[in-house]
Amino acid sequence: MTEISGILEQFADLVASKLATALQKNHAPALAPRLLNVDQAAVYIGRTKDAVQYLVAVGKLPAVRADRRVFLDVHDLDDWIEEHKGKTNGEQL
Repeated sequence: MTEISGILEQFADLVASKLATALQKNHAPALAPRLLNVDQAAVYIGRTKDAVQYLVAVGKLPAVRADRRVFLDVHDLDDWIEEHKGKTNGEQL
C-alpha cells in the first residue's frame, strides 16, 4: 500500500505542477483603465491637479466629458509627455 500511496502522491504533484503551468500561461494580464480622472492624470504626468485642470481649460490636454465628470485619455497623456520631452523651463509648456 505504501508504494501505491507514493505513486499517487507523485502523480498528484505532477498534475498540480502541470495545472499551475497551464494556468500561468492562460492568465490574462489585468487591464489598465484607459480613461483617468483629473487626480489620476495628475499623478500619471507628475503635475498637480490644478495644473492638469488648467491644461484642460486652455485646450492643451483634450478631455473626455461624461455628465459632469472629466476624464483624460492615457493615450493623450502619453502624447503630451512625448511632446514635452527635452523642453527646458524657459520653453512654453
